[in-house]
Amino acid sequence: MGPDSDLAELMANYQQGDSAAAAVLVRRLSPQLHRFFLMQYVSRTHADDLLQETWMRIHQARHTYRRSEPLLPWLYAIARHVRIDHYRKQHRTQSREERIDEGFDIAAASDAPGRTPDIESLLGALPESQREVLVMLKVSGMSLEEVARATSSSVGSVKQKAHRAYETLRKLYPAMAADAPKGEPA
Repeated sequence: MGPDSDLAELMANYQQGDSAAAAVLVRRLSPQLHRFFLMQYVSRTHADDLLQETWMRIHQARHTYRRSEPLLPWLYAIARHVRIDHYRKQHRTQSREERIDEGFDIAAASDAPGRTPDIESLLGALPESQREVLVMLKVSGMSLEEVARATSSSVGSVKQKAHRAYETLRKLYPAMAADAPKGEPA
């Protein structure tokens, strides 16, 4: 029995009211979902809130999960919708508030010359859809098919977004691309 079937079994037990199965799911999947939110440029506090909201929505929608389908794409689709709702709410709030310190550039303040950019800086250069695909593929370790399901798109679209993200990163950080092993994306 593989890890995916183990998760599906836990989810099936959770659907039947097994609170111990729910606790195991939360314990096993929360770190992965939390990283998903952190990699989308959400503060740790917001990531914590989004994770909690995701588990609440999973609880509310648990009856919609079909055991014949992979669990991770179903979970990530919910997490993605929670994140999108958060951004929409944040955008509405920010559009009503006055910008206080527009002259301060956080990204420029954190970049030191000669320093290799961290993952957050690298991903920050990408459009949201490409960043989301890379996080799911490379950070969360999901397959192309799972990412396609989670993002409601085709495998070809996921491949295209990943390819464009790699190309953008290679152009922005040519020194890192030269140091990458052959056949590996930067």
